[in-house]
Amino acid sequence: MYPFSKKTLMPQEECLLVEPRKGELFIGVPKENFKVEKRICITPEAVQTLHAYGHRVLIEKGAGEASSYSDLEYSKAGAEITTDPKKVFGCPIVVKVVPPTLEEIKLMTPHSVLWSTIQLKTLDPTYFKALAKKKISAIGFEFIQDKHGSFPATSILSEIAGIASIQIASELMTTTNNGKGLLMGNITGVVPTEVVILGAGIVAEYAAKTAISMGANVRIFDNSIQKLRRLQNNLPFPVSTSTIQDKILLKALMRCDVVIGAIRGKNRSPIVVTQTMVESMKKDAVIIDVAIDNGGCFETSELTTHEHPIKRKFEVIHYGVPNITSRYCKTASMAVSNVITPFLLDFADNGSLEGTVFTDNVLKSGIYTYKGLITNKVVADWFNLDYKDIRLFAF
Repeated sequence: MYPFSKKTLMPQEECLLVEPRKGELFIGVPKENFKVEKRICITPEAVQTLHAYGHRVLIEKGAGEASSYSDLEYSKAGAEITTDPKKVFGCPIVVKVVPPTLEEIKLMTPHSVLWSTIQLKTLDPTYFKALAKKKISAIGFEFIQDKHGSFPATSILSEIAGIASIQIASELMTTTNNGKGLLMGNITGVVPTEVVILGAGIVAEYAAKTAISMGANVRIFDNSIQKLRRLQNNLPFPVSTSTIQDKILLKALMRCDVVIGAIRGKNRSPIVVTQTMVESMKKDAVIIDVAIDNGGCFETSELTTHEHPIKRKFEVIHYGVPNITSRYCKTASMAVSNVITPFLLDFADNGSLEGTVFTDNVLKSGIYTYKGLITNKVVADWFNLDYKDIRLFAF
């Protein structure tokens, strides 16, 4: 008996690896409603990169103005400029910051792909019904999870929000803004400003780093010892930390000048500061509720706008603007563009939306509707909609 048959020993045809065909993207970038959103997802530098890879980018005239990007800059980078929003929303891929309105969805092409934030707090089931009617697939920036388990888009915006929260609090304490006239700094012979931070995530980390660098005394509260330990390791020097216990928290709130709310939950941020606690705070103390877009973690918090950002309750200043990073729109635009552009190139490498679904790609985690069907459980549970696991379409 021979170990090999005659057929096995015969020369065989060479099998070449056939790589999937890369797709050529045609991306539409519409102009946002500047009263609501001033950021843009794709900068001229990103357009230049996409153009170098053979992709087309169609931008609505004036889309980058609020972020200090001119049409000329986009045109020089290789973008096509149009005054017709129908042409932009008619592109196979539409990339924008705020989810499109129902009127804008009507302008979109059936079976197209939408890239945007999702902002669950601002939506209702009719939005998803409109996507389903046109079998539109949608990718939410904040849902994209990389191989390390982190959320790149959310993380970069959280860094900005953390830094911004301290800077905004510093502004609100000035007498020109009817604050108590305190400087967020450690001046020789003057007691430092007291800052309380609720949460130990990325927002809290960057808020703490900013407050510390300005000379404030910082105290951080969170119910996760692991998060508190991680945060301590990432700060330049140790600060006071504690789990959330009402008695200890109340004492800290009574002494502080600024409190930053940065606790988020799976569905809604837990309310950890009650109205009674707010009533006990100093006059003209400042509350910055960074978690307001997720319901807020102060019982007295209310949604506010950039035009009218504060409300006074119980002689305490409340700041409840949900899209806080839009205040620094150019920085936020550059940061988001740096995250989104590589994902768009990966999307093109997969050849199509189906290629993204069929392969083990991080973009799959960001898909919350696939051809109109809800494929994200958080979205389905939030709006009580039917849910289909994205993995069911991968075969």
